[in-house]
Amino acid sequence: EHGEEYMRKNGVIAASAGNHALALAYHGKDLNVPVTVVMPVVAPLAKVDKCKKFGANIIIHGAHIGEAKEHAEELIQSSGLEYVNGYDDPPIIAGAGTIGIEIIEDVPCVDVVVVPVGGAGLIAGIGCAVKTLKPDVKVYGVEPYFAASYTAALKAQMPVSTKVTPTLADGLAVPMVGSHAFEVARHYVDECVLCTEKEVSLAILRLIENEKMVVEGGGATGLAALLPGAQLDRHDLKGKNIVVPLCGGNIDTTVLGRVLERGLAADDRMKNFTATVSDRPGGIGRLTTLLGEHGASIKDMYHERAFLQSNIDFVKVKCVVELQGLEHARHVDKILEENGYDPVWDGD
Repeated sequence: EHGEEYMRKNGVIAASAGNHALALAYHGKDLNVPVTVVMPVVAPLAKVDKCKKFGANIIIHGAHIGEAKEHAEELIQSSGLEYVNGYDDPPIIAGAGTIGIEIIEDVPCVDVVVVPVGGAGLIAGIGCAVKTLKPDVKVYGVEPYFAASYTAALKAQMPVSTKVTPTLADGLAVPMVGSHAFEVARHYVDECVLCTEKEVSLAILRLIENEKMVVEGGGATGLAALLPGAQLDRHDLKGKNIVVPLCGGNIDTTVLGRVLERGLAADDRMKNFTATVSDRPGGIGRLTTLLGEHGASIKDMYHERAFLQSNIDFVKVKCVVELQGLEHARHVDKILEENGYDPVWDGD
């Protein structure tokens, strides 16, 4: 590693899907250190734009953070830039540990800490600090099924390359956990569980509706694992004082819109069904009137004639409706059945 003067003269480089890049770009501008960031093509536009506004040199390369990191390491050889690892640099891990210290200071009665896991730097720091100050506190990690690199490392007892597929928790999509981070985390983390895309979208929705907070997918995975039916929805955690760091709020507004719709669908507040109605005047009108009378708001509707293998006087319609929850959905289904529409709901 080189000193401060070297970094001010030559600059630093990092590979990041966004949050580490933002921090590096912000402080680089403040400290007059040139910053170059290699970001994968899946990096949210909101994060890319913010990094540019902080004056960082942005290079888009690679399908995921692993490929972006490889490209950054190639650039080091040719440019002399100092690499700053976002999750496996010992000082970075130590910095994450200050969150653990704050947790113990602010919530001295804490029983459980649930931390999102990507490269494992955050949970390594938090776990080390929390367990050092209060050893009886349980520390759980959560990572998405689509990027389970820490779980794979635990199984292999060492960091291994893991297949990563696109996930709502883009900030956690790291194909291989850091070696330093893993070596620390494995001694302090009690267990690591997985969460689904459905749970992540529902967690984002819950945070917006109940806490008025916009949290990105990676930052919401801790809560996702605690939702009813998720892997940390356990009897032994009921009534415990649980702390969940919401580590990230950088999400594209377009992505947020899609995520909220997924969350509504997961919450049975948006559903779609297919029904067959008369193709004569008033046929679809009677269906829409019936739905309106029973509180279902039609979000979208389209009909299909050509591929229907029944009476020529009928048409198949697909409706997307907004509902109030599972009980309301069951009521609407019952009403449609009673009126002869025989609805077929997606997911049934």
